[in-house]
Formats: sequence, C-alpha cells, structure tokens
Amino acid sequence: MTNATVEPDEATRLRNKVVDELCADGTISSPEIEAVMRRVPRHEFTPGARLEKAYDTYAAVITKTDEHGMQLSSVSAPQIQAMMLEQARLLPGMKVLEIGSGGLNAAYLAELVGQDGEVVTVDIDSIVTGRARRLLDEHGYDQVRVVTADAAEPIPDLGAVDVVLVTVGAWDIPPAWISQLKQGGRLVVPLRMRGLTRSVAFTQVTGEQGDYLESESARICGFVAMQGSAAHREELLLINGTPEIGLKFDDGLPADPHRLDNAVTHPRYELWTGVTVGLQELLDTLQMTMAISLPGFCTMAVDEDLDTGLVAPTNKRFTLAAVEDDTFGYLVTRRTEDNKHVEYGVHALGPNAKQLVYKVADVLHDWEGNRRGGPSPVIRVYPANTSDDQIKTDRVIDKVHSRISLSWPSA
Repeated sequence: MTNATVEPDEATRLRNKVVDELCADGTISSPEIEAVMRRVPRHEFTPGARLEKAYDTYAAVITKTDEHGMQLSSVSAPQIQAMMLEQARLLPGMKVLEIGSGGLNAAYLAELVGQDGEVVTVDIDSIVTGRARRLLDEHGYDQVRVVTADAAEPIPDLGAVDVVLVTVGAWDIPPAWISQLKQGGRLVVPLRMRGLTRSVAFTQVTGEQGDYLESESARICGFVAMQGSAAHREELLLINGTPEIGLKFDDGLPADPHRLDNAVTHPRYELWTGVTVGLQELLDTLQMTMAISLPGFCTMAVDEDLDTGLVAPTNKRFTLAAVEDDTFGYLVTRRTEDNKHVEYGVHALGPNAKQLVYKVADVLHDWEGNRRGGPSPVIRVYPANTSDDQIKTDRVIDKVHSRISLSWPSA
C-alpha cells in the first residue's frame, strides 16, 4: 500500500535486519506481521532520526518532550510494535481503534486489515495527529481516519470495533474502551499495575455476575504515559526529608507515611538469599510475585547527586522495594563467582528491618520454588462497583473506573 519510491539500500538492509532479529527471538511469529514490517519504511515515519536510531530493534524514537525533558510522544521500538501486533491477532476486514497516534503503527494496522478493514487512530495532541496525518497521506494510507481527541472519552461516530490497541501507558481502563468493543473483541493495552507495566491482551468474558476482561497474555514493556482525563502520576515519598531516597507508590501512599521518618537512623540490615538468576533471564514473574505478595510494594530511586550511601541499591533509578509500617526494604544483586549469574539480596532500614528482610526473602524463595519459569498471573478487569465477593483473586487493585485483579493460575 505504501507508495514510497526508491529507498536507500541501507534502510532496506537495516529494516530486514530488525525483522530477522525479531523472528529469531520469537517476537514475530506470524508471516503477515513479518511481511508488513519488512514492507513499511519505518525510517520515513521517524523524521529527523538517524537510520541507525530508526532501526534500533529494541529502542523507541522520542518525538516530543516537555520543558522538563519528560517524554510526551514517541515511536515505539520495533520489538514492542511487533509484540503488540501479535497480541492483537488482526485479520483482514477488521475495524481497529488505535489510541496514541504517530502514523507508523497505523500504517502497519492498515496493511494488516486491508482494504476491507478500517483503522481509526486517536491522539490528544494536535501536533502528533497533524504529523500522523501528513505521514500517512505521503505513504498512501489516506483511508486511515486520524482524530484529535481525549481517547478516554467515547470517539464520535466510531461504532463498535474488533480491536482497541492502546499505544500509550495506561493506569486505568476507561469505560469507553470497553463499550466501543464488539462482543468478544480484544483490548491490547500497556497497563500499569503497582508501578509495573505490562502489555496485556484482554478478551471479553461473560460470567455469572456480568462481563469482565481477562488476560490472554502479558508482556513487559514501557510506554509514554497517557495525558488528559485518564492521566495518573505515581506518588513520591521522600525518605529522610530530602530527595536523596524516593519511594514511588502507584496506588496511594501508606496510611501513615511519617512512620518512616526515622527509618534511616537505624542500622541497615542485609541478607543474601541464595536465589540466583541468569544475566539474561526474564524476571517478569519475580516482579509480579513481589507486587502481589507484599502489601507495601513500591519502587525506589536514589538521586546520584545527593547519594550519601544510606542505601546501596544495584540500580539507583529503579529498584523493587516494600514498606511495612516504620521500615522499608529493597532488593539488591551481586555477581556470582562464575560471572554468569547474579544473586539476590535484601536490605532494610527501620526498627523492624530484620523482620522485613526475612519476609521479602521468603517471597523470593516462594517465587523460586513456585513461580519461576511459569506463567504470568491472570489479570482481570471488573467495573469499579464490583463487590469483593464477586472477585476471586490474590490481589485487587482499585482504580477510578475499574477493579483489577491479579491471580496466579492453578498449578
């Protein structure tokens, strides 16, 4: 469908290299998606980016930031785009709503649903939709409808769609996304749960108590956050009253955060757990085990310019952590002697540091014995007014418009 003329040989080579890598690592499994990603000239939808950057298999191209450098818009990495297209299970003739525009992904969608299908792409930013409209027209995708709107609200004159594909990070599931789906339709969305983001492919399920969404797959990902009425920011708790140590909570601060005021005046308690992982091992189930098992789960970041050594995380920008009353703890790692693995440890500070360290260590051992290498938890989305007795789950996360449950599959 693209009407691009002669491309540089290097662009074609790099594009094929990206697709070859994604086929080899299993991200691409369908010949239709492979063909589309080989055909559409990705670099022409990332104006201003060097070819090598446009065709970096695992990196996004940032297209807009605010005055503070916060990312507002991007073209997702090829690996993420291919992963979500596979999750969407698109077929010729389908009608698709894309939330979060840019042009390139809409071009992929138009190719996959064909002339008998329909693609509507929506973004809240008129600059983004203007660029998407121009790029789509330049490459022969004038049949794609581009809309500037807050996609958390119903899209006028849309009708029912087969697939809603969200390409911005979402904290909640607005009712409009579900109401615009055909019965049995699919919602693919980068959903943030307790500070962890997963690209989740949902299908509609009809139960005794009504309809809900249930996950078919969930993959680790990262996305620019939604703007508009569905925007949501994590809450930051500064330990010791300075920006040196920050704990980030996705669903509200602890009931009495001031109980942590004196935590750093206590000696740091440390424990190595004996739990080791390979350097390339996927740790999605470890993260979710902690998020489900620890009520005070959060993430920790340390300001490198203010770091006094009170805490010693392996990664100062993002560390899995937990709070319990007047004490906080976090994970650390160290290389093993063979230099092919890392061992997990736990640090904690506060009056009850030893108890929290062993509690977190127990969660790690539970993951090692029962969850490691297994399936992700099943994620279900219920209306916000659903009662507890209608939800069988290991953890419920209450949002504004929905209640999200996380449950481990039966053995």
